[in-house]
Amino acid sequence: MIFSRLTSVLRPSLLGVGLACAVLGLAPQLAPRPARAAPLVAVLEAEVATLDPHFTTAYITRAFGYMVYDTLFGLAANGEVRPQMVQDTVISEDRMTYTFTLREGLLWHDGTPVTAADCVASLRRWMPRAGMGRLLAASTESLEATGLRTFVLKLKQPFGLVLEALGRPNTPVPFMMPERVVRAAGDGRVTEIIGSGPFVFRADRYRPGDRIVLDRNARYVPRSEPADFLAGGKTVRIEGLELVTMPDGAVAANALQAGEIDYIQSPSFDLLPTLERNRRISVGGPGGMNAYQGYFRLNHAAPPFNDPEIRRVLWRLFDQSTVLTALGLPERLTQPGCRSWFMCGTPLENAQGADIAANPSIAAAREALARTRYNNEPVVVLQATDIETLRVSSAVAADTLRQAGFNVRLEAMDWGTLLNRRGRRDGWNIFGVTASGFDLAAPPTHFYLSGNCIDYAGWSCDERMVPLFAAFPMAQTDAERQRIAREISAIAFDNVPAIMWGQFIAPAAWRNTLRNLIPSSIPLFWNVEK
Repeated sequence: MIFSRLTSVLRPSLLGVGLACAVLGLAPQLAPRPARAAPLVAVLEAEVATLDPHFTTAYITRAFGYMVYDTLFGLAANGEVRPQMVQDTVISEDRMTYTFTLREGLLWHDGTPVTAADCVASLRRWMPRAGMGRLLAASTESLEATGLRTFVLKLKQPFGLVLEALGRPNTPVPFMMPERVVRAAGDGRVTEIIGSGPFVFRADRYRPGDRIVLDRNARYVPRSEPADFLAGGKTVRIEGLELVTMPDGAVAANALQAGEIDYIQSPSFDLLPTLERNRRISVGGPGGMNAYQGYFRLNHAAPPFNDPEIRRVLWRLFDQSTVLTALGLPERLTQPGCRSWFMCGTPLENAQGADIAANPSIAAAREALARTRYNNEPVVVLQATDIETLRVSSAVAADTLRQAGFNVRLEAMDWGTLLNRRGRRDGWNIFGVTASGFDLAAPPTHFYLSGNCIDYAGWSCDERMVPLFAAFPMAQTDAERQRIAREISAIAFDNVPAIMWGQFIAPAAWRNTLRNLIPSSIPLFWNVEK
């Protein structure tokens, strides 16, 4: 398998950089205990503004998706893609036909059986919305259900990443939904949140802006293997889960220390020392693929960043240490100076074309800007105030752009509103954002590269990249993939779909009454006990 050769290098890095997984503890599969009535109360990085996991690349929706929905395959901590909803996979000798058979006993939350037709409808809906999905669709001749539990994928050209496309946590994730729900949604969002995952969404208790209530799915039949990141048995050992919206970091930290909540996905960095001194609280998080890289996403559809010369000025402007310092990140959690589109510390790391970003300074940027056709057009910076990394990075962007001579307007909003605003081709120019190594370590899943020449917020397009993205899944060796990644990198530095502002680890905090949390930057609440 093509990707297996890549993950032979990837696997050691999945959970091994920065804070070790040992901080969280491995997550062994324990004998089931009676669930307690008290729910686990968690504060995630922001409100889950979009409940449809195919409709957005927002990580907060992915986290919600893994609670409610299930996937055909799942990623283990060592980087191996393993069956999840699928029981058997038969791959033809020429690797052009994949026959999948679902596990017996899979049920939707409304009690109806999961069928192959449901999975086919879900995959067809997901494919055009995801970077890896679009590449898989371009290589697919047919995708059809051949029985109640069996469906067949036939390729028209080689595609070496079929199982990886179906099993890795790249957003949007190929979560499975009932066919009737998919059909009812059409081109819009799903209106009925029905999955087959370990938790059931309680629509009657949903309070937007306040909380999402999820019950343990009593019908869920986990796999028999031990829980292993996104693979293995998703045994729920709590009675329920409440995802509470609490945008003020100090309020959330106080609630955690008082025992009013159990878990914070992204505590404020300046409060980490206080939380670490509390013996009732643990703080930690894995690095590797779970680490994050920050970006400023640019809008190529509107002035002034529709001009590539003006976009290139930004490489001379932004010093990564500025944002990382403003965030107050401890040195142990940062990897400053990373100029690789494909995450430093991962197999495709390279700095091809990065000379343009060497030795940034405001003075150099001002001089470069004066040589462009910039005519004092307003630069609208969108700022998500409810996520610390995004709030701080956008504030730094606005201040730094002003110092370089740009006419800047900073507009503050919550993350959900920003996600809607970024879908417009006008009215914004730049915003701070972060993504993890699961999405950034390879070209097909890198948001700001794989979104090339398609209708994706930012609307960057460089025709030189198109054949490179098509070639990557067909590459037969690590050397060939690395060559393609270097070519993409050089073009990206020239075209500037985004600007990197730093690589870091974002630890979580939780009360010690929680046991057996799965080490992950994605909040996962199966296997945990309270």
